[in-house]
Amino acid sequence: MKVMISEDDFRVAELHAQFLRMMDGIEVVGKALNAGETIDLLEKEQPDLLLLDVYMPDGLGVDLLHEIREKAPQLDVIMITAAKEKDVLEKALKYGIIDYIIKPITMERFQQTIEDCLKRKEEIDNLETFDQETVDRLIKPSGKVAIEDPPVPKGIDPLTLEKVQTMLSEAAGTGLTAEQASELMGASKTTARRYLEYLIRIGKGKAEMNYGKVGRPERKYYCR
Repeated sequence: MKVMISEDDFRVAELHAQFLRMMDGIEVVGKALNAGETIDLLEKEQPDLLLLDVYMPDGLGVDLLHEIREKAPQLDVIMITAAKEKDVLEKALKYGIIDYIIKPITMERFQQTIEDCLKRKEEIDNLETFDQETVDRLIKPSGKVAIEDPPVPKGIDPLTLEKVQTMLSEAAGTGLTAEQASELMGASKTTARRYLEYLIRIGKGKAEMNYGKVGRPERKYYCR
């Protein structure tokens, strides 16, 4: 999923970008610091998801939604902003945003939103036809995406998956990094991360950011 960030504070924009780059299936395609750059970069990069701030030096992000919808009607938009005015929220909802996160945000809330968006995109991409049950899964008043366990995909061994899930259960208090999981599995870090992320995808695992002593973000996995 190609993600673009529109945020006038470059430090906040980079923090969001760093977190997104640690998630499998996500590509950060650009950061815009104002309204003008947002439209230009949107046309250039054609992202799947836009993280949009409201307060920017040359205009309000919410006022861009009409133009954004004309240029990219299938784009998912998540507002991440300090704006709490009722009219801002109402306008954003009318233009079909998929979430509205009020600053200061928690990493857990941010992560859940991005993961839900990725799951929704994956399910829609795999659809050829749909029924009412599928629609009800994709469109919920809570904004959450509830996806049933899919068949185990290629590259995921059921026995190994069960082993990884047991490992997470046993590490319930402390969680596991991909590196720790790889050592316990006797597999590569990439393989361990694939199984851990798959458990998150089917709702049997979760991940949180741990910034550690030196401030470098570290993704830890837990059993859900």
